[in-house]
Amino acid sequence: MPRILASRQFELELLTTYSPLVGMDEVGRGALAGPVAVGACAITGSEGEAPSGLADSKLLSAKRREELAPQVRSWAAASAVAWASNEEIDRFGIIVGLRLAGMRALARIEEKIGAPALVLLDGSHDWLTPPEDLFASLEGPDMPDVTLGEVMTRVKADAQCTLVAAASVIAKVARDEHMTKLEDPGYGWASNKGYSSPQHVAGLKALGPSFAHRRSWSLPGI
Repeated sequence: MPRILASRQFELELLTTYSPLVGMDEVGRGALAGPVAVGACAITGSEGEAPSGLADSKLLSAKRREELAPQVRSWAAASAVAWASNEEIDRFGIIVGLRLAGMRALARIEEKIGAPALVLLDGSHDWLTPPEDLFASLEGPDMPDVTLGEVMTRVKADAQCTLVAAASVIAKVARDEHMTKLEDPGYGWASNKGYSSPQHVAGLKALGPSFAHRRSWSLPGI
């Protein structure tokens, strides 16, 4: 089955109304270990041609993602990858972890080019916008002071929109590199990147959870 490359049509339509426009995607949401990473890429309309070959990062080879990541950073008006650690995920939950990582990424974007007019998220759920419940902020982490404009969700944006695909690529490359460099006594992180795999489950059975595991999750093998 041929890989479908992302298109610029939708984001260029949005740019007629919203600038700066930020595309955002997460990596590591379903992993058993390690942080969740959120990539953000911003454009203003003055950029040149986008890197060719952008698609959902899961459909690209590791080599191709690594080739594209520096091209994305050179092309975008601003880009950033930020994290929420496994400890933060355990303490606050995965949705708050996603929001925390996303806000950290947006803070870096805002430092470079100002606050975005619109953030385009992959998927159907807006995990970025803080809840209206005032008590949630009292029980949650300290969020970066970010001017959050409008947030729009789009299913399969990482496969269909160049800007979100670009965010997906830089997030995937950064998180994969992080997981590969972690001390690993036998979980196979270089190959599974913290996701469930036979080697990972066998490591959990033999060694139990490590410093990098999300201990609040139902970890297989223990």
